[in-house]
Parts: sequence; C-alpha cells; structure tokens
Amino acid sequence: MPAIFTDKLTQGLSEALIEQLKQIRLAVFDVDGVLTDGKLNFLADGTEVKNFNTLDGLGIKLLSQAGIKSAIITGRRSPQVERRAEALGIDYLYQGREDKLTALQELWQDTGFSAAQTAYIGDDLPDLAAIRAVAFGATVNGGHQFVAAHADWCTSRTAGKGAGREFCETILAGQGKLEALYREYL
Repeated sequence: MPAIFTDKLTQGLSEALIEQLKQIRLAVFDVDGVLTDGKLNFLADGTEVKNFNTLDGLGIKLLSQAGIKSAIITGRRSPQVERRAEALGIDYLYQGREDKLTALQELWQDTGFSAAQTAYIGDDLPDLAAIRAVAFGATVNGGHQFVAAHADWCTSRTAGKGAGREFCETILAGQGKLEALYREYL
C-alpha cells in the first residue's frame, strides 16, 4: 500500500505534534458539530433526531482496533447518542456536560489517562478549554473561528461528513498504525 495517503494526513504537522500523536491513548469527541452536522432536528412530538456518518463510526472502530480508547463529552443529553456510543463500542460517555474541561478532568481521574495521552475534537466555545488542555486539540472545518485559532489542527472535512474519521485517521497515521489497519481490508 502506498504511504502517500497516510503521509497526506500528517502533512503540515510539526515534528513536535507528530510526537504528541504517538502518545495518544484516548480520543475524545464532542457530538453536535463534530459527529453530527450540528443541526438540531425535532419531530412534531419533540423527539430529537440526530444524523451520524458511518465514516466517523468506522474511524472510531479503527481507533479501538489500535488500542486507543474513545470517549464522548457532549453538552446535550440524547438517547440517540447513548445508542450510537454503544453500537460503536465507545468506552466512556459523558452527556449533559456544558463544562467540557471539568468533564474531561473527571474522565482522567476516573480512568488514569492524562492530558499528554489525550486528543480532543470539538467545534465551538464550550469545547475550547478542553481543546487547549490536551496533547492534540482539534476542531472541524466550519467550526467557530476562535476555536480554530487555538486548536492544534483542523479537519479538511466538515462536521457530520467525515471530520471525526479524519481526526481518527490522523492520530493513527501519526502513530504509524493506519497502513496496517487498512491492509486488513485488502
């Protein structure tokens, strides 16, 4: 398999950032505006509807295959998020948490992971402190510009359209694990 594809994912990252990617053992995702397109859709009875992208789901499964744990920290509560997290084998789920940094610190306390072992992807101001607190803080193309100015990296894909997958694959490419995972599909 040509390394051109996996090299493209880490192109433009500094050597220091690639070294940080090698230490990642926990990947944390916001939901609305990262794993979904950020739109809030409600049925007439008030039921919330969320649309998830299967590209992101496989990315999270690839992380798991590589031994990297996953977590969701989201400001809203949703049974759809709970079902999606369960279906993907997401290890830790924190819902209804507007203070993302506090939730992240609780996650570290509960699991023994550290900031140096954590990557976080979010799209808006409630995610900013968490993005700044981790070894690899990322945002999505189209996320808030102030967040992008403080993130280590920004996806080329937009929210709900594979941005989460790109985040996962960039971590795996930085660790040199992505090509071996792809080979399993050949």
